[in-house]
Amino acid sequence: MRAASISRKTAETDVAVSIALDGTGKASIDTGVGFLDHMLELLARHALFDLDVKVEGDLHVDQHHTTEDAGIALGQAFAKALGDKRGIARYADLHLPMDETLSRVAIDISGRPFLVFRTQFRVEKIGQFDTELVREWFQAFAMNAGITLHVETLYGENAHHIAESCFKGLARALRAAVAVDPREEGRVPSTKGSL
Repeated sequence: MRAASISRKTAETDVAVSIALDGTGKASIDTGVGFLDHMLELLARHALFDLDVKVEGDLHVDQHHTTEDAGIALGQAFAKALGDKRGIARYADLHLPMDETLSRVAIDISGRPFLVFRTQFRVEKIGQFDTELVREWFQAFAMNAGITLHVETLYGENAHHIAESCFKGLARALRAAVAVDPREEGRVPSTKGSL
């Protein structure tokens, strides 16, 4: 089983993440940020990753450090669980509908971190959650996972639906990209021989 755990402690947060890529979608999430917990639970479910995330953060300041550091640690755990990436599909893309919203997510597990995030929110908050933190989480995850990630919401109105379509789209793309392709016969999917 491809799995890893990461602990990351700073003056702002104390984060523990465990991930199993070949799981069933079980999740135990406790970040102290309700909306982020919801997004990570659906990420696990739709990626079919088993995921444990525990964060103690400086929520008396705001939710920024908790959200960003959860993305950093999860990205690091994801990269560690993948190992040398032998046999994986590597690429995936899809369109994810969520009611009136449609988002497109494309991914390359390349070892070259990059994020293109073309999603806008018409409101500043979803409940108590700052909508600008959605991009912060994606940035932290992509940079630390070592993936090229493009996320674009083609249209949508409801901020919750927009965020959820991005997270579910990422989940489904990750699920496809980490899938083992038997035709690769354990090779690294690159002409360079490494990713």
